[in-house]
Amino acid sequence: MKSRSVLLGIALAASAAAANAADPRYPDWPCPQAKVPEISIAAVWAGPPIDDVGASWKDDAKISELVAKLAARRIPLEQAQKDVADFLTGTAEEKTRKGKLLFAGLFDTLNAQRSSVMNGLERVMRKQRDAVEKVRGDTIKLQEMQSGDTRDEAKIGELSNQLNWETRIFEDRRRVMKFVCEVPTAIDQRLFALAREIQQDME
Repeated sequence: MKSRSVLLGIALAASAAAANAADPRYPDWPCPQAKVPEISIAAVWAGPPIDDVGASWKDDAKISELVAKLAARRIPLEQAQKDVADFLTGTAEEKTRKGKLLFAGLFDTLNAQRSSVMNGLERVMRKQRDAVEKVRGDTIKLQEMQSGDTRDEAKIGELSNQLNWETRIFEDRRRVMKFVCEVPTAIDQRLFALAREIQQDME
């Protein structure tokens, strides 16, 4: 009886959590933070316009390599900022050219990373909704098997083990999602900090 009530409680709690979308425009968005689909250039960049840059940063092997390094979150931000300062040398014109290319590369790369993470979170949220329905249905089925006139202990045990596994997977996903929900904000902050560093070193 105890395990049955616990499983039912998990199913109901999970159902309520999965249904609680922070913004009705994005029903699959699982995080308490508001979903902002894209970072805007104006939100992070006060330097010279980069309209003339486009994707030309990819044509410069040195800049492409540096962009990949700076965008990697395993690189401490302090080290990334130092790398920016070391790279942006030369005349004012050279600094401006390199700074615009570097920012354009970081903006494109970090925005793509961010979108990938957010899409992944929404895919997992859809799996969680499916899992909720499975847990809820199996919990009801287990209750019926346990309260029937004839009990098949083998089948009851099998379904109980299956429910335990399903709820464990659900909880594991929930914990991972809670952690990953912080990643888009971390990417925003990294892009803002690096953009500010580039602007300072261009001056």
